[in-house]
Amino acid sequence: MSQPEPPALGPLLRAHRHDAGLTLEELAEGSGVSGRAIGDMERGHSRGPQARTVQALATALGLGPADTEALLDAARAGRRRHSATEAPGLCDLPPAVPDFTGREAETGWLARTAGAPAGPPVSIVSGAPGLGKTALVVHTGARLADRFADGCFFVDLRGLDTEPVAPHDALGRLLRALGVRERDLPGETDERRGLYRRLMRERQALVVLDNAAHEAQVRALLPGPGQGRVWVTSRRTLAGIEHARRLVLAPLPVGAATALLGAILAQREDEAAGAGGPTGTDGSEPAALARIAELCGHLPLALRIAGNRLLSRPAWSADGLAERLGDEDLRLQRLTAGDLRIRSAFRLSYEQLSEPVRRLFRRLALVPGADFDTGAGAALTGLRPDVVEEMLDELLDLGLLGHTVGDRLLFHDLLRLYARERLQEEENPQEVAAAEAALHRWLLDTAAAAGQWFQPGPSPADRATAPAGFGSARAAQAWLEVESANWLAALRVAAAAGRHDEVVRTAESMHWFSDRWTNWGHWPTVFGLSRTAAHALGDDVLAATHANYLAWAVHYCSHQPRESSAIAEQAAELARRGGDATQEAWAHFYAAAAAIRLGESGEAVSRARRSAELFAAAGDREGRPQALLALASAQAGSGDYADAVATTDAILGLLADPASAPAAHIGDFTRTNALSQQGQSLLALGRAQEAERTYAEARTVAARVGVPLLQAITALGQAQALARLGEHARALEAAREARTFAEAAGDPARLEAANALEATLVGSAD
Repeated sequence: MSQPEPPALGPLLRAHRHDAGLTLEELAEGSGVSGRAIGDMERGHSRGPQARTVQALATALGLGPADTEALLDAARAGRRRHSATEAPGLCDLPPAVPDFTGREAETGWLARTAGAPAGPPVSIVSGAPGLGKTALVVHTGARLADRFADGCFFVDLRGLDTEPVAPHDALGRLLRALGVRERDLPGETDERRGLYRRLMRERQALVVLDNAAHEAQVRALLPGPGQGRVWVTSRRTLAGIEHARRLVLAPLPVGAATALLGAILAQREDEAAGAGGPTGTDGSEPAALARIAELCGHLPLALRIAGNRLLSRPAWSADGLAERLGDEDLRLQRLTAGDLRIRSAFRLSYEQLSEPVRRLFRRLALVPGADFDTGAGAALTGLRPDVVEEMLDELLDLGLLGHTVGDRLLFHDLLRLYARERLQEEENPQEVAAAEAALHRWLLDTAAAAGQWFQPGPSPADRATAPAGFGSARAAQAWLEVESANWLAALRVAAAAGRHDEVVRTAESMHWFSDRWTNWGHWPTVFGLSRTAAHALGDDVLAATHANYLAWAVHYCSHQPRESSAIAEQAAELARRGGDATQEAWAHFYAAAAAIRLGESGEAVSRARRSAELFAAAGDREGRPQALLALASAQAGSGDYADAVATTDAILGLLADPASAPAAHIGDFTRTNALSQQGQSLLALGRAQEAERTYAEARTVAARVGVPLLQAITALGQAQALARLGEHARALEAAREARTFAEAAGDPARLEAANALEATLVGSAD
């Protein structure tokens, strides 16, 4: 008598899981088997997993020997039934998503690869979890089915499972799908591969290899030259596969993401219409859908989950779901619809990482800005930069990080939330605090080192100990700019924690650099924090110094001369109380600059002269030329252009004399401003030829300094002088260059002036 067939694995496994009170995710975490694999077993898609997989599930479920053996028997029976029923048609494409939306460019790209008579037969679609790689290739394959007379075939390689499909088994499935009888299947993998390549050479067939684990799994399944085409999807880039076309998916554009939500929700409208209920949405719905799309990071999987949640809850509005998703701490939890979970998609990639790389991934969530580089990873982990670089490459390869401008790295918004969640779950508060402190310390130390390149005195490159990591002022400036959001956040944390010395040290290093990047917009914050810190330290001279820095920022960055003048007065009083003539001189200089902007010429001239006298008495090489520049500007503002020319001549003399010249990089900056001021005054005196020569010299020096604002000022001045001389062609060229520099500097005033001059010159030519 034959023995009764064991029960099916799926219902048995689901019953044990329910008896244990475990969710899919909890069982996945306890067993080390992916949630997707467990879900496939319970739904009957995977009927015969390997014995070690079943044993791991039984252990996590706490089953006794009898129940464990029953579960193993069910898996063995599933493998027998699966083998007996496998036949051609097994590898058919799955159904395409009916409401597939967007991806027109990507669909077109795949269509072109399918129809190209020459070139590689392999196309690889890669990208982060949740981007819809499978949906894209299935949708496109279904659309192009008529091109492939011999069929479209699909194999899920299960690359993120603990046991990905072996090439030998995948070849067996494909060969059976291509019509090879079971008894004719070669026993060796190499023989199967040879037969597969011969068949694909002769067939107009498309093979989709979905969810590939790595290059070694894919290589045996690639065709040779011929009519067959293979599309591969993977979270990894599979960079080791040669002679392949490549498409790296990005999140959907804003319009397509909102349209996808609308397409999903159209089902709700249809159901409401069928039931005779109201159809239409209130006026807030389009905006709410756009907000949901933004909160989902325009990620197709997240959008589908959000849409399905609305479909399954007719009473919910899009506004209500947007409000629910607005809570960052709960967003991943709320992006769940049945067994679709954005967190589960991310977990599959996370589980592919070794523990050191997981730690790096988690801790990168502590970076305060939008992007980062190897240095931040090294600070967070204490590992060497070269080791961290390899780890970052792995995260990039698996789609857990992305690239931004300048080869910097960034998280997708939802992946950042997932990394932060993992950090809170897997590391204790002391470890997190220590990692964050190390990051902030590195940011502020590196910012201070970069700022040294712009301080008076010898260049850091000429000092006995140069700041590590920067070979030039240009490299230092580039770092300060790209890391600005990160080091500013670290500075705010230091200020809030009362680390006053650290705040003052960092801000001090920024003083001369800030002149080169006036359009940043955050200097009032930097120097506001440092002034408060200096006051807290109880040092009048230090407080005067940082009050002066704030006076500069409020004037030149916030464009508030009246407020700047008041701060300068406070700085002057602190400097007098502390007995520091140099800081008192700087206070008079900033008061003069404010008076010039306010049109108070007499006050400006008086303050500038007093500033110059104090700098001269103190022997300050950097400050005295600045004070004289303020004097020349005040004189020009009063209409005393000849005096302004004489004052700028005096400045240029100081800069040319080794006994009085400041450091070379500061001297060039000052020389550019002095020549520009002189050119302006010469032009006002009607001496256009001299003005043009002066501006030409100023442009040469400005190019060496490399600050777009100075280049815009000097180019515009030269254009104005050339226009006065009637040299319209050269003037037009200079005006257009001024416009380019003004755009780079973010200077609307010069941009408007350059555009107006260009329009005048073009009009006169017509």
